[in-house]
Amino acid sequence: MDLPDGDACLCGIGVEISNLRRYLDDLETAHQRLALLDAAATRVGTTLDIETTCQELVDLLTPSLADMAAVGIIEEEFTGAPPPPPGFLRLRKTRGSAPPGMEWLLRQMGGPGPYVDVPRGVATRHCLDSGRPWRGNLASDELFQKVTVDPERTKLFRAAGIHSFLIAPLIARGRPVGVILLGRAGASQPFNDDDLVTIQALADRAAISIDSARRYSYEHAMALELQRALLSEPSTPHPAVEVAARYLPAGRSVLVGGDWYDSIPVTQSRTLLVMGDVMGHGFQAAVAMSQYRSLLRTLAASGTSVDKILGEFDRQVTQLGLDRLATCLLAVMDPRAGTCTAASAGHLPPAVLRPDGGIEVLWPPAGPPIGTGLGGYESFTVRMDPGTTLLLYTDGLVERRGTDIDVSVQALQTLSLPTDGPLDDMLDTLLTHLANGAFEDDVAILAARARRP
Repeated sequence: MDLPDGDACLCGIGVEISNLRRYLDDLETAHQRLALLDAAATRVGTTLDIETTCQELVDLLTPSLADMAAVGIIEEEFTGAPPPPPGFLRLRKTRGSAPPGMEWLLRQMGGPGPYVDVPRGVATRHCLDSGRPWRGNLASDELFQKVTVDPERTKLFRAAGIHSFLIAPLIARGRPVGVILLGRAGASQPFNDDDLVTIQALADRAAISIDSARRYSYEHAMALELQRALLSEPSTPHPAVEVAARYLPAGRSVLVGGDWYDSIPVTQSRTLLVMGDVMGHGFQAAVAMSQYRSLLRTLAASGTSVDKILGEFDRQVTQLGLDRLATCLLAVMDPRAGTCTAASAGHLPPAVLRPDGGIEVLWPPAGPPIGTGLGGYESFTVRMDPGTTLLLYTDGLVERRGTDIDVSVQALQTLSLPTDGPLDDMLDTLLTHLANGAFEDDVAILAARARRP
């Protein structure tokens, strides 16, 4: 531009920066979403509990990617409830997250009860059947009705101010295990393509954790059911001996183990008491426990001495190729003779509660565990005065992290237990003394004493 005096001019330079600003914003958003995907690896699936895993997922998704989120898990077992109608798929309402003032929506979504039966034709079912996410932005009432099973529930979403939905399937090992429902409300932007990609990536990662938790829960329940069925009641002892037992599974972080106990009447007035622990945890350990228990019952019918029973037990387990070692303690109570004869295959020592309240740990010769094929078991006999109680147990009762097991066993001798009254009361008192929160391993206890004449 020429100025009036003709000797000078003015130049202007303009720089358009909107594209640069948009690029920087997109770059920041990409970094945030990568960080979110990275956080999912450490924040989702920290336990093998389904409820906890689903809560971790919705807490990660809100408010970063949605104003509300809810997870439904496909229910394949209908124990205690009628199955869904033909053509319907049952989802168990698991966990949800919403901002203050919107929690009521989570409580009312899907109707009353813990389940919702999903028919074909709704968006949730489409996601599960196709394995692809579904998105409904700035939804009309007609579109809302594709999300909910009950068209009347469209009013709930409107009342909460939700305007957009995104539903992502949870796919693990090629099979749907559940679904995530996300909503945006108020001033939040509708879901875009980047949202869809990020949420589906998070869903894929979370699905593996949820499926692992579900498989764990199923195996844990199966093993626990098998173990409880086998240990519901020990065999009826000789009428001259009274017996009480307890089995307590460990906390959630530990699988069911292979603990077992038994009481088997043998010749004359004698009763064979058994306490064993198959090494390992889970369903396979429970199955192995059932095999060992059955085999030992067969061997006990011979009426031979406890050391010879253990020797034959070890030999047959080795020959059969059962690949799990087990510790085992056998004790024969003979009320008529007033004695107890025991032998150990690597198991913790028994204890006796004397009539005066004193507790003594008995240290038998320790033989090798069952399944090693080494044999070489020895028995020992102690006097059992009238009113004396014999205690057999597995390591879960006394084992404490950071404490030597022998020290923990010796600590039994410092307990004060009732000597009169039912054996069940005595076991309850014992567990109360030793329980400090959940036990770290499964606990099995067997108490026996001669009946009073």
